[in-house]
Amino acid sequence: MRWSPVDFERIKEGQPPESDELLRFLSVGVDFITDFWLEQYLDAYISLGGSKIKFLTGSPGSGKSHCLGLFLAEATDRGYRTVALSARRSWIHDFKEIYAGALAAVDFGLCLRRCADNAIAEMGYRPDEIPEGMSFADYLASRDLFDPVTRRELRSQLNAMFFKNPRIDKNFAICAGLMTGGILGHPSLEPASRESLMSWLSGAKGVRLAPLRKLGMTPSRITKYNARHMLRSLVEIIRMAGFSGLVVGIDDMEILAGSSSLANIRYTKMRREDAYESIRELIDEIDTLSHTMFVFAFNRGLIEDEIAGLKSYQALWMRIQNEIESRGFNRFSDIIDLDKMAHQQYTPQVLSEMSRRLSDAMAEAGMESAPVNPDEVAAMTLKEGDDSPCRSTPRMINRMTLGGA
Repeated sequence: MRWSPVDFERIKEGQPPESDELLRFLSVGVDFITDFWLEQYLDAYISLGGSKIKFLTGSPGSGKSHCLGLFLAEATDRGYRTVALSARRSWIHDFKEIYAGALAAVDFGLCLRRCADNAIAEMGYRPDEIPEGMSFADYLASRDLFDPVTRRELRSQLNAMFFKNPRIDKNFAICAGLMTGGILGHPSLEPASRESLMSWLSGAKGVRLAPLRKLGMTPSRITKYNARHMLRSLVEIIRMAGFSGLVVGIDDMEILAGSSSLANIRYTKMRREDAYESIRELIDEIDTLSHTMFVFAFNRGLIEDEIAGLKSYQALWMRIQNEIESRGFNRFSDIIDLDKMAHQQYTPQVLSEMSRRLSDAMAEAGMESAPVNPDEVAAMTLKEGDDSPCRSTPRMINRMTLGGA
């Protein structure tokens, strides 16, 4: 069986499945957005060095998390490193937390290993000719090739790769260079030193700076004020490793205006405004990043709530509001409203196909379902020109289909 029962439990709870394969199989209609973003942004603008921020909204059950998850899965397939964060589990008011989440998600060790392979290739060797478990330095030494000239050339490669790159912070470059050297076997790096470097890179609390100074750094702690600069350095390392760039998806942003005492994370008024200010700063400085895309997803209540929502922070709202509203759906808009898209894209045929795919997946998993047909869903489709809110059509279709489960 391809699908896990956990995936269907998540669907029953109104969440997208964890399986990217099942997510793709169930995706109907929403590719109107994701395919456009892939074509216009990831395959073109972002891949050429651009940067972009998008906002995804809609009623609860309109498919925001599904759309975001699908986009991140497709971005991964296109060679991007992706980060999936939730404002319910990660603090969004401090950009250092977003940076740290990105560092943890992109597999920084893999990126440095690819950088090490690049250095090996620049030295005239093939990375795949080095026996597994043996460093490049040990491999050269076993062939009596690791003389002082070769050592100097290897250090020169690392210097050109990291320290002379103007897009990488000096201390970040020292960390990356030392850790890549540790992978290559020269300059050697003690495990304790590597741990100290990673602790500093991740912005860990209580990291000791004295050992870092002995490694040649002049470090200051990573804070919300310099975290965007660190993210730019991280993206450059990602690019040097051969990846297309970085895509960050942040879901559940509506919790910023929430007040539930049951939530694991609660944003005070001050933290909420800090979060809005952090996003405002990101928008204003987005051109300092490259090969990077952010997507923030939230229930439409975050827009409609004038007391605690986006409109309450005018410095942010004036930057993201769509100044020109057209009758048709504009996929270039910074704010993508899935409710409005549903009016245009979710025909009875699309909705019945949505139900059929879920039913087929459940049948494969040995579960019963009740697929709906176009006639049954026709009454759910809003007439053209109807401006009333969308009724969370995807979730309703799922519930109708799950009725037999």
